[in-house]
Amino acid sequence: MPTPPHPAPSGAAPAGAPTEPQLAAAADTFSMLASPARLHLVQLMSTGRYDVGELAEKVGLSLPTTSQHLRKLRLTGIVSATREGRHSYYTVDDPHVVELVEQIFEHIAPDGSLAPDPPRKERR
Repeated sequence: MPTPPHPAPSGAAPAGAPTEPQLAAAADTFSMLASPARLHLVQLMSTGRYDVGELAEKVGLSLPTTSQHLRKLRLTGIVSATREGRHSYYTVDDPHVVELVEQIFEHIAPDGSLAPDPPRKERR
């Protein structure tokens, strides 16, 4: 007769629950995306690569402010940069971040209200 599974020790997370480091990293990522300016920058960079001047113009921020946001996004690993000559080009390479940003804008209607739920996709 099979032995029943042992209960988790008091205070331990159930199997499959996120670990403390996972929770902290997820909170840091959401914190970076909580700024409308940074979220806009990430959304743009998830569709292609841009230099700081293009990003500043598209988002309507000054070059120094855009650079500060990009610095924070790079430090957290959300954004990467490649240098070509005198220019650095920024992009979001992580498909999980791209999907997360796409999903939030599918969930929010253009007027800022919650959009109706689309038909459910099968989970992978």
